Amino acid sequence: MKLDRVMRNPNRMNGQPCIRNLRLTVRRVIELLATYPDREELRQEFSALEDEDIRQALIFASAYMDDRIIDLPDHHETVA
Repeated sequence: MKLDRVMRNPNRMNGQPCIRNLRLTVRRVIELLATYPDREELRQEFSALEDEDIRQALIFASAYMDDRIIDLPDHHETVA
């Protein structure tokens, strides 16, 4: 799979993987997706960010996840 929108430049953003030539790291894109569940609101705040940028950021991030098992609590907390 070709990720032509994820780039790494040692002279930009401390060498972190970024989206195109934007000063927007892959990590930040993932954080934005969690912060803005409404994609329209995300587009309003970050108009340069395109759907393909988001897709490739998710693919890139998932490639670095391994299949290890992480223990999670058995109970589910609810907020009243």
